[in-house]
Amino acid sequence: MKDLKVLTKGQEFLKIALINLAFLLVFLELGSLGWYFVKHKQFFYTREKTQDKSALGINLEGVRLNQSIVERFHPFFGFIQKPSADFRPGFKVNNYGFISPYDYPLKKTKNNQFFIGVFGGSVASDYAIFQVQNKILPKYLKQLPGLKDKEFVILSFATGGYKQPQQLLILNYFLALGQELDMVVNIDGFNEVALSNLNNKNKFDLAMPSIQHISPLANFANNSLSTKAMEATLRIQENKTRINQALSSLHNCSLAACNALTSVYVQHLVNNYKTDVLKFEEERTKKQKDDSGSVIYINTNKSVLQDSVAFEEMAGNWAKSSIFMHKVLSASNVPYFHVLQPNQYYQTKRVFGEAEKQIAFNKETPYAKSVQIGYPALFKKFPNLEKNNINILNAVNVFDKNKEAVYVDSCCHYNKAGEVIFSNYVGRSILESLRKDEARSKKK
Repeated sequence: MKDLKVLTKGQEFLKIALINLAFLLVFLELGSLGWYFVKHKQFFYTREKTQDKSALGINLEGVRLNQSIVERFHPFFGFIQKPSADFRPGFKVNNYGFISPYDYPLKKTKNNQFFIGVFGGSVASDYAIFQVQNKILPKYLKQLPGLKDKEFVILSFATGGYKQPQQLLILNYFLALGQELDMVVNIDGFNEVALSNLNNKNKFDLAMPSIQHISPLANFANNSLSTKAMEATLRIQENKTRINQALSSLHNCSLAACNALTSVYVQHLVNNYKTDVLKFEEERTKKQKDDSGSVIYINTNKSVLQDSVAFEEMAGNWAKSSIFMHKVLSASNVPYFHVLQPNQYYQTKRVFGEAEKQIAFNKETPYAKSVQIGYPALFKKFPNLEKNNINILNAVNVFDKNKEAVYVDSCCHYNKAGEVIFSNYVGRSILESLRKDEARSKKK
């Protein structure tokens, strides 16, 4: 009888535990449903399923899921991304290493097509992708009577790490191949000071491509990559495999709770990936003691230039390259717009929230000082740019009135909200400039 009572109590305890567990799972599912709705603005069970991994709510900025993190040497451009597939539907890393739906050079197939070339680094590349997907710049251009019936085609000639004079060289290269362009938007500034300063600190010529990209390629070519860099590479490859597997699981989740928990897990993997990328960047840019036997020749300086000299030279290279881009385009009456990109390390009146501060700022970054000294040096070149009839758009203040987070990392990149604000500024500014040009032409 005693054993029966013990058994009964045990059964009651198990029953209560199971009931509590069921309530816990129900509350977890309800909470996850609310979390999903707030994040995606749609109900989980009736959500629109897509193969686009970027639509799963994970910040995949800077994560190359289908290829090595290492670029490839290019005999004219310095380096490119390896031509391959891209995780965004409709895009690929094309035959010249640019993220685009098209291979280059692209020929017009319709008389009403209007080709817009976008040049610069990773921020410019992100901008071009965002325009293809959301058509914000075309929306503004269609307000002009002469462009309202045009089919706008966005062509990206931008890649992460590019800095002047790479944009100038790439423009001339494709013009020589017969690439047609009806407008050019060049978005830069950050790489010209941040990456050029790293070149200077390592005694690389300032006008050479970024040491962050060229040095590891040279080390690979010379079989001299450090053990720590190779270890970081292996961890990155392992993490990419886990991320891909977890993204597939996330896509197939049938419960909101599964989606929430898997999302947290995937974001953790992505954060580990990015940490290892930073470690790899740190190791791979360490100059080898003896590079006299290198098969790659890169112009170097005998010593590190003083900041006052270095940043003046950086700004000079930046301005002169833009002036020459304008000159070659103006010969064919192609409008050219030069945009100085906003960056968190150039202080404006914008107030950052605590959550965004954790994402956008890194005390250890080498970029902060470069931007703080470099951007004012670029501002000093504005009068010369304007004297040469260049449409220079200073976008450093575009986020000042926005309280929502706009940065996705401690470098320079923007989230969707930031891309919308930035895109509207560029579109509105280009429209105003073209309208002024039209008004001046009518007066003549």
